[in-house]
Amino acid sequence: MGDKKVKKHELPLIPLRGLSVFPYMVLHFDVGREKSVNALEEAMVNDQLIFLTTQKEAEMDLPTPDDFYEVGTIAKIKQMLKLPGDAIRVLVEGISRAKIVEILQEDPFFKCEVEEELYEEEIEIDKELEAFMRTVTNAFEEYISVSNRISPEVFMNITTIEEPGRLADVIASHMILKIEQKQEILDAFDPKERLEVLYKILLREIEVLEIERDITSRVKKQINKVQKEYYLKEQLKAIQEELGEEGSLYEEVDEYKEKMKKAKLPKDVEKKVNKELDRLSRLSPNSAESGVIRNYVEWILDLPWAKQTKDRIDIRKAKVILDEEHYGLKDVKERILEYLAIRQLAKNMKGPILCLVGPPGVGKTSIAKSIAKSLNRKFVRMSLGGVRDEAEIRGHRRTYVGAIPGRIMSAIKEAGSKNPVFLFDEIDKLSHDFRGDPASALLEVLDPEQNKEFTDHYLEVPFDLSKVMFITTANSLETIPRPLLDRMEVIEVSGYTEEEKLKIAERYLLPKQIKEHGLKKSNLQISEQTIRDVINYYTRESGVRNLERQLATLCRKAAKKIVERKIKIIRINTKNLSNYLGRKRFRYDKIKESHEIGIATGLAWTRVGGETLSIEVTTMKGNGKLVLTGQLGDVMKESAKAGISYIRSKIQDLNIQEDFYQTLDMHIHIPEGAIPKDGPSAGITMATAVISELTKIPVDKNVAMTGEITLRGRVLPVGGIKEKVLAANRAGISKILLPIDNEKDIEEIPENVKKKLTFVLVENMEQVLAHALVRKEETNED
Repeated sequence: MGDKKVKKHELPLIPLRGLSVFPYMVLHFDVGREKSVNALEEAMVNDQLIFLTTQKEAEMDLPTPDDFYEVGTIAKIKQMLKLPGDAIRVLVEGISRAKIVEILQEDPFFKCEVEEELYEEEIEIDKELEAFMRTVTNAFEEYISVSNRISPEVFMNITTIEEPGRLADVIASHMILKIEQKQEILDAFDPKERLEVLYKILLREIEVLEIERDITSRVKKQINKVQKEYYLKEQLKAIQEELGEEGSLYEEVDEYKEKMKKAKLPKDVEKKVNKELDRLSRLSPNSAESGVIRNYVEWILDLPWAKQTKDRIDIRKAKVILDEEHYGLKDVKERILEYLAIRQLAKNMKGPILCLVGPPGVGKTSIAKSIAKSLNRKFVRMSLGGVRDEAEIRGHRRTYVGAIPGRIMSAIKEAGSKNPVFLFDEIDKLSHDFRGDPASALLEVLDPEQNKEFTDHYLEVPFDLSKVMFITTANSLETIPRPLLDRMEVIEVSGYTEEEKLKIAERYLLPKQIKEHGLKKSNLQISEQTIRDVINYYTRESGVRNLERQLATLCRKAAKKIVERKIKIIRINTKNLSNYLGRKRFRYDKIKESHEIGIATGLAWTRVGGETLSIEVTTMKGNGKLVLTGQLGDVMKESAKAGISYIRSKIQDLNIQEDFYQTLDMHIHIPEGAIPKDGPSAGITMATAVISELTKIPVDKNVAMTGEITLRGRVLPVGGIKEKVLAANRAGISKILLPIDNEKDIEEIPENVKKKLTFVLVENMEQVLAHALVRKEETNED
């Protein structure tokens, strides 16, 4: 190396913020501070030289000599450009490093005396220095490959530099280093020392960059899921915007998540929905599966997980609503008011499962609507008639094409409340086939212990049905599966009496039909007796559905007359009723005109209410053949045979020809054969008719009977007493023979009907005959 000598300069000084300038380095920076602007002006006046050093703290606005480094760079100002706001952009070129000897002045700008080290001769490059240069160059090449921040052209330029000091300065100027590290290189005046400092820094930086690269590589594999998705979503949004696609999939997912927060889903359901949304966000918007997931998520979010109506627990108001909309039905109303009272005392009571059983047209469905109204709850109805697919109750698995939830969850969604009154209509009409057993599926819905976590196959998440008040309706209990029936509280809704039908027609049906047909109350006058005639001669039912149809016919024909003839009032009475409804269709007078031999009146229960049966028996010469006709079921045929056997065992007591079963053929017939009849209720009636035929003693025309017979002549109890008694009352019967064990059923019969009838409780066939057969002396009295 040559000898060095020192050259002193007096130069204006600019402290740089966050910036270091090396010799041979060309860069531009903005100057805005007043002192720095003054220093620039001073430099331009002289020889354009300025001393640039770096502030220790970049944030400091008004630095003092202690706040910047002693070693800096003498630079030549190449270009100046004034910017808006009194700022100046300066382009400088570093010349050589120098050290501050003394600060000569601080105002109006910093001026300092600096020492610049100069070498008289060029530095001699020995083997060690050459090795240092190569090592630093190789290290810089590795730095470039690891950092990926410097272009390969820079390295090509560096390889042409032969001066060791310049090599170190140029490399340092291209590296991204901290101010302290750059200052450390600036402080090294000796080129060899400078290369050594730079090499250490290079090695450390390469090591840090390699660790950084490893971390980046590792993090890329295990990148935070949320960040990755966010990044990808943003990219996809940008792509979709470029393509002009509105409403991206991710916006849709975000909307679903917003809805989910409002829906207040249970945690397990929220977890499931989030999982589905994650799947959705990864799919193509046009894929078939994305449509399936959308549909599923919308179903979940539309269900009322936390929505429910507040019960109106006001027993008096509920009673008024029930009485306004329904006449009679005392037991049903009583049970609903009991439920309300318990709700008032026990807030968290599970909803009861009521089963309203009765013939068609008695108002079972409308009762359910009134219950919902009185409780201030939503009302939903599902008809089970003919349902034979289990999926209608529980839904389809999502693996099937076109899968949808079951009708239970569909109805809950429609209700928009988790505590509606839910009516299952016609539960006795459920069927089953190869697609499953809907009745078994309903067990989970109607069992209070299970319905807290009802799981639909489509939704696959449990929904709480325990707050729902389930009501079922049926015409008969016989066809309801036993396990299902066991979970329901049965309330009998029997047929109406004539008086009840009259009140229902006057209060509800007629005003409704008058309104529906565009009439006014004053347009149509129908007397009470006319309505009675409609009930007795034009309808034959337990309910009031046909009665409503007949009243609708009257309104319709009245409306036609009012329009055609421009009459304001139409009066319908018993005399002109047939002009509107045609000839009488039914007779409810006495079944028989007089006491007759071999004809007895029985009582039967059918799905449409009670019926009277006129059982006829005739004998003819033959060999003991028994013929049964009139669409009798197996049970009634067996009852007939049991009756014959009883009669044969009592031939002497009854004074009957001993060999009648060998010499006579017997034919038992029940008219109105179009109506199938079965059930254990006509045993004593058939036996009475047979005995009457064999003894030639007539049967009392005013007597009707029901009961089953044993081989010993005992009378067994039967069901449907109320319906049967109402049928007898309609037919004009005055005396009814009932099994003694049915005594308790008489209480259910309305008082106004009881007053018209005489009830005789019988224990055996002898008592039946005593009341049913009319002996000669009784006949003479008549």
